[in-house]
Amino acid sequence: MKKGIVLKLFLLTAGLCLFLIAVIFTLQTVFFKQFYVHQKVEDVNAALQAYEQDYLNHASNTQEMAKLEQDFFQKHNTWITALDTRGSLKYAGDFFMEIKLDRSEESALSDTTITVPLYSFINVEDFSSNQTFLTPWIEEGGMIAMEGLIMNNQPVIQRMGRNSSNLRDESRLENHQMVSKEYEVLGRLSAVQYREQYSTFLVKGTITKVRVPEGAGVSRYTNHLFLDRIKAFQADLLYGDFKDVTNAQQIVDVEENHVNYKIFVDRTQDRDGNPTYLFAMTSLQPVNEAVGIIKDYYVYIIIATLLLALLASFYYSRQIARPLLRINRTTRQMANLDFSEKIPITTKDEIGDLSSNINELSERLHSHILQLEQDIEKEKQLEHTRKEFISGVSHELKTPLSVIQSCLAILKDGVASHKRDHYFAAMEDEVSRMNVLIGDMLELAKYESGTYKMDVGSFYIDTLIERVCTKLTPDFEAKRLLLSTSLIPALVEGNERRIEQVIVNFLTNAISYTPEHESILVTTSEERDTVQICIENKGAHIPDEQLGKIWDRFYRGETSRHRSTGGTGLGLAISQKILEMHGAAYGVNNTSDGVMFYFQLNKKA
Repeated sequence: MKKGIVLKLFLLTAGLCLFLIAVIFTLQTVFFKQFYVHQKVEDVNAALQAYEQDYLNHASNTQEMAKLEQDFFQKHNTWITALDTRGSLKYAGDFFMEIKLDRSEESALSDTTITVPLYSFINVEDFSSNQTFLTPWIEEGGMIAMEGLIMNNQPVIQRMGRNSSNLRDESRLENHQMVSKEYEVLGRLSAVQYREQYSTFLVKGTITKVRVPEGAGVSRYTNHLFLDRIKAFQADLLYGDFKDVTNAQQIVDVEENHVNYKIFVDRTQDRDGNPTYLFAMTSLQPVNEAVGIIKDYYVYIIIATLLLALLASFYYSRQIARPLLRINRTTRQMANLDFSEKIPITTKDEIGDLSSNINELSERLHSHILQLEQDIEKEKQLEHTRKEFISGVSHELKTPLSVIQSCLAILKDGVASHKRDHYFAAMEDEVSRMNVLIGDMLELAKYESGTYKMDVGSFYIDTLIERVCTKLTPDFEAKRLLLSTSLIPALVEGNERRIEQVIVNFLTNAISYTPEHESILVTTSEERDTVQICIENKGAHIPDEQLGKIWDRFYRGETSRHRSTGGTGLGLAISQKILEMHGAAYGVNNTSDGVMFYFQLNKKA
């Protein structure tokens, strides 16, 4: 085992564990609170969706709604209630008073009866038997004066007193949230603007009915913090500071007595289509207590983690270092191009995967090296082919140049002047041969360059073959050859000019190697999607070992490269390239008494 690897693994493990402790501590002390708040909001939102459906199903049953509110608080530690369009408690029918207003010409409210929710002005505890002295004048038959604003054509009472003269003294009752909101709005608007938007009223009347909750119903009005937030929401709603977005929930952060709260306002509609607000409020105080406990608990976490780091480092030093050293030895042999040794795979973990990957890498490198050796050998063969090509070109050009040089020497010396026309004809013939040879070489190079774009069209193959045969009739007659055809009308796809060149090359080759008085057969046969063209000549066979070589440049079937056949030796090579660019199947076979060349073309769809 290499020196220092155990220490390195120990330091790495211990450092990693301490880093994880620091990260976890940071996440729980810094982000845990935000996570708690986020999760709390998500849970309350989900509960509100379910509560909304329950509210719609039981909105007409006051007792059932009170039970639903209590159950919601017990399950989610969140207060919830329903508010009407003006932000008042919908189910406050057990804590209110009715007032018969006096007749007056100054107020549009004269001689009417209004209902005032008492939770907006006085605590329910003030009506207990021991505290009736606080509100002795709130009783049936008593006189009362009220001051407020007309908002959206509805009266909003801000202050109440025994008579109009005490509405500004200490004996009055007032809706503190509405009064505070009034002062806030007055701070934003001038007195003139305020009077233009809101009209005030001062009315007097007689209390005709007072109702105070009893028993369990009292508890609904004892949560003064929740009621204060409801009244604050009502003030914002009536003064237009609450952005009432249809079917959109709004969440507000508030702080009371150094405790953070979340308020949820969900706008919905009751079964009559009237706007209703589900108003919920939850405390975030438990998260602060949880964070404090976590900080104390971390002392034990740190001790346990350090012990775990020591055990883990011992395991790493014994279990991980050993296969790593084995992997190092094997890879060093691979660097020396020795791929004989394989790493034993004893585990199914990452070390086992690494060992398996190295073994696979070794096999692939070995395979690629063998392939590279084969490619080098092919390159050598290709170089040999190029040398043969250059040699063939040199040989093909050397002969006509020698003939021309000899003819010129004879003409220059004046020897056999009576054969002057013969030598000029010989030179002209050799020049023609060189022109044909150079043209074929350039055409073959064009096809092999990869830049040639072949235009594809449609044509009748039988018509093309008949035209070529007619063109070559003098060649058939010169060797007294019999041409037989069996053609079917077929429309094929391809480049007509290049396919004509292939047929000419195949027929010319057949004419060259067919003995006199023999026959050449041209046939076409139709298959499912293709048409096969066959050109068969009677005569000598091509040796089997030479069938694959006839497509090579300058190959004529004789090692001596005689030029008596009259060709350049490039016709079949050019035909091969044309057929390959068409994607056509082609080949050559020995028949019972001759040789047959064939190729296939796709039918026109």
